[in-house]
Amino acid sequence: MPLRLLLVEDDEGDAFLVSELLQEEDASIEVRHVRSLAAAVDAVSIDPPDCVLLDLGLPDATGLGALERLRAAEPGVAHLVLTGDRDVQRGVEAVAAGAQDYLIKGSVDGDGLRRAVLYAVERRQADAVRQQLRAAEMLAEEATRLERGLLPVPLLADEALGVGTGYRPGRERTLLGGDFYDAVETDDHSVHLVIGDVAGHGADEAALGVCLRVAWRTQILGGAAPDAVLPTLQRVLVHERYAEEIFATVLTVVVAPDRRTATLRSAGHPPPVLLGAGAPAALELRSGLPLGVFDDAAWPDRGLDLPSDWGLLLSTDGLIEGRAGPDAPGRLAMEGLITLLGAPGTDTRWATDPDGFVAGLIDEVMRRNGGVPLDDVAALLLTGRRAAD
Repeated sequence: MPLRLLLVEDDEGDAFLVSELLQEEDASIEVRHVRSLAAAVDAVSIDPPDCVLLDLGLPDATGLGALERLRAAEPGVAHLVLTGDRDVQRGVEAVAAGAQDYLIKGSVDGDGLRRAVLYAVERRQADAVRQQLRAAEMLAEEATRLERGLLPVPLLADEALGVGTGYRPGRERTLLGGDFYDAVETDDHSVHLVIGDVAGHGADEAALGVCLRVAWRTQILGGAAPDAVLPTLQRVLVHERYAEEIFATVLTVVVAPDRRTATLRSAGHPPPVLLGAGAPAALELRSGLPLGVFDDAAWPDRGLDLPSDWGLLLSTDGLIEGRAGPDAPGRLAMEGLITLLGAPGTDTRWATDPDGFVAGLIDEVMRRNGGVPLDDVAALLLTGRRAAD
């Protein structure tokens, strides 16, 4: 593929010389000549070349203004500048301002001119790769910071409890979304769980999820009454969200110190699944509205008696919104999830290896969907044993 050069030079003699030198050395370099900055800006905007060879002494530009305007019009183009014998310092300044190199008129032969053009293009491509790598590094660093905020290490002291967690970002996204979870054991040995999903995907939603998760943990460690937690989270969401249509679904669970009972509250979130009481079952909850919908929303609680050996699986809707299988129509849905949880070999694994169980469950959901679902997937499994009489 030919390399395309845009020559910006108002002197016809100099322009002719440059074109002839390049034609003699490498006929594959296509040279297009314009005589003014205005024409050059139009050219790079409409049909960007690989390289611009720019005379700094144009009639409609002064100083480095021509270079700045051309770089602004198309940042991906390589730039070489032409200077006179007495303007070497301007060439150095042009390189500092973003040009790949400078040439002095009359001191470069055809081979030197060809090499300068090729090297300028290669350096610009290398610069672009470095910028992409740095952007990827920054994105990875941001994702790591968000992950620490969204997906913390559970704060549990009771060694009889088991916990498994899992998270998979949605398809074609490199950042975490707004899904979050947490688990905290307080001084009275109650265990508090939360899982939530901020509507939307991206850094803004992830940042809001971090705010909600941190606000939840702060309330729990500060001894807030359980029925005050969701109203406070709603106030945080309304204050921190960037648009009024943003909302979040949240599920909270409080397991009593004796591990015999639990209290659940849902703000429009999918119900948890109870394990250990026979067949797995999605718990029926009287759910309130998601956070951020109405100021006077209410979130009723539901009491739950726990079996002697129990597990509570909390998840975001990404776990059940994928396809039921490669050849199965429709979504997996809660019914499909219950079927997976009740499959042979899973009846005790959730209690013995919660982390492996959650990872395997998410892997199976991914397999059935034919890849990562569009939505993010988060899951939190807490297992325990009822205190002896």
